[in-house]
Amino acid sequence: MKEKILAILAEVSETDEVLRQPDLALYDLQILDSMKTVELIVSLGRELGVEISPAEFEREAWATPALLVADVEKRLAR
Repeated sequence: MKEKILAILAEVSETDEVLRQPDLALYDLQILDSMKTVELIVSLGRELGVEISPAEFEREAWATPALLVADVEKRLAR
């Protein structure tokens, strides 16, 4: 599942760096912004069936690729 989540992140963020650097600061380095975050939420829902409301989204939980994977996997386990 990790590889699938990272592949979606790489597609939305338009960089393969997210695949190689699990601690990459996605927002601090402006790899993700508010528009790409919404696109990522939609893509994760479409590809994985995980429902993430923008209201329950926490930027800190998606600050790095590793944190994003952990958060999405936790949501999928519910």
